[in-house]
Amino acid sequence: MESEAGTNRTALTEFIFLGLVESEKLQSVIFVLFLFAYLATVGGNLSILAAILVEPKLHTPMYFFLGNLSVLDVGCSTVTVPPILGRLLSDKRTISYDACLSQLFFFHLLAGMDCFLLTAMAYDRFLAICRPLTYSIRMSQEVQRLLVAVSWACAFTNAMTHTIALSTLNFCGPNEVNHFYCDLPQLFQLSCSSTQLNELLLFAVGFIMAGTPVVLIITSYIHVAAAVLRIRSAKARKKAFSTCGSHLTVVCIFFGTGIFNYMRFGSEEASDKDKGVGVFNTVINPMLNPLIYSLRNPDVQGALWRVLVGGRSLT
Repeated sequence: MESEAGTNRTALTEFIFLGLVESEKLQSVIFVLFLFAYLATVGGNLSILAAILVEPKLHTPMYFFLGNLSVLDVGCSTVTVPPILGRLLSDKRTISYDACLSQLFFFHLLAGMDCFLLTAMAYDRFLAICRPLTYSIRMSQEVQRLLVAVSWACAFTNAMTHTIALSTLNFCGPNEVNHFYCDLPQLFQLSCSSTQLNELLLFAVGFIMAGTPVVLIITSYIHVAAAVLRIRSAKARKKAFSTCGSHLTVVCIFFGTGIFNYMRFGSEEASDKDKGVGVFNTVINPMLNPLIYSLRNPDVQGALWRVLVGGRSLT
């Protein structure tokens, strides 16, 4: 039985992506749009990171987490977009079994890290606004590093769990993935063996990975909103809501698309919707995050001006 299972797993050595569109003209358009989005993602996030590093005013816990988020956005986009561009350019739509598993692992590692990092940022806002007198102690550099380290450990466990669970499935054909990168729901559809346990695992772990952070973030911002509304200064209230608003916008987009994609069982009928969600997760979200944080934050705007133009901060 074991040798037969092993033979079945190795019988399929590569997958074929059906991609986003079939028309060659549209593929050229997709290539240009994805290339522009990727360059904007890398440029925008690295600019944010550079601004945080060079501007002393941004050497705070909130921007420490934002810098980490920028690195994650670049990584998440790099795991998926350059391979897509390569396939569009060479017209080669295949990916090896091992490369597919690797892409799956790193995508879930970085996306999982995003979940916990966004939660840490909400906790930071809660402490800064609701517990200002003890903020410097509760959010010391040691605590910041510990939160990031624990987030990496949890994200690594999540990614490794799904990768190992997927590697136990048999893939003996067909090998056409109705998507443009390797992800769990689409690969489940191609398995020759039962995926019921894998789908239950995805649902259960997804509930923990998304449900717990969402509850913690909502709880934090309920306390934050109550505290901000008690502030007498209109200018201070506006600044607090602006900072929190940027983070909440990113949270809603990230968790909204993630919950739609993973907190349900995959189906062939939903494949086209999954592609749209995939574009959001891998292309649009990482590109929008720098814009969301910089457009609504004068401190970041001033630091970016200093980095890009070489002049003094605008703030």
